[in-house]
Amino acid sequence: MGVGLATREGTRWRAALLLTAVWATGALTGCQPLADAASTSGCEDTGSRVDELKSYGVLDSRPRGTIEPEGFENLDAGCWEDSGEAQLYAERTYVFPGDKVDVTQHYRAAAKSEGWKPSPATRRSSKADQPANLCFTRGGADNAAMLDVYFLTKEILDAEESSTGPDFDSGVGYRVSVTSPADGSAAGCSD
Repeated sequence: MGVGLATREGTRWRAALLLTAVWATGALTGCQPLADAASTSGCEDTGSRVDELKSYGVLDSRPRGTIEPEGFENLDAGCWEDSGEAQLYAERTYVFPGDKVDVTQHYRAAAKSEGWKPSPATRRSSKADQPANLCFTRGGADNAAMLDVYFLTKEILDAEESSTGPDFDSGVGYRVSVTSPADGSAAGCSD
C-alpha cells in the first residue's frame, strides 16, 4: 500500500517547491541532497518511513509566540515523486512575531538537542549570530534525513498557490522541513 500525497490543496506544488527551495537554499546554507539516482520503488510502501519523519520533535518545536497560520495548521507529510525520484517529507509552517535571529537561534538549539549535525554553512552562520536558513543531517544508510529551516518569501508562497491570510502580516513566516530520499540513499548538507 503506497503513501498518498496529503490532500491539502496545492500539496503537489508545495512538494515541488519544497524540493526547489531545499536545492535553492543549498547555495545559501550549504545543504544539497546527495541522492542523484532515480528511485526504483517510488513512493510505494514508504508509510513507515514517512511516519518516522513525522516523529521528529524539531517539527513541533517553536519559539514562544509562534503561531500556525491559517491554512497551515497541520503537519504536512507524504511522498512526492517526479521524474522517477521520490522524496519523503514532513513539514510545518509557522509565523513568528519577532526577529529572524530568534528563530535561527531557537532551531540551532532544538536541532542540536535532537542530535542533528549542522552543515558547515550553518556552523559559520552561528558564529556571526545572524538570521540564516539552516541545514542539518542525521542518520545513516537507509534512514538518513535532512532538516531545513528556511524563511518564506512571497515568491515561494505564490508558487505554492498558498493563500497567506493576515497571519503572515503579523511576523516572519518560516518552514521546518525534514526530508529523506525514498530509496534510502544518502542525503546531506554540503560545504
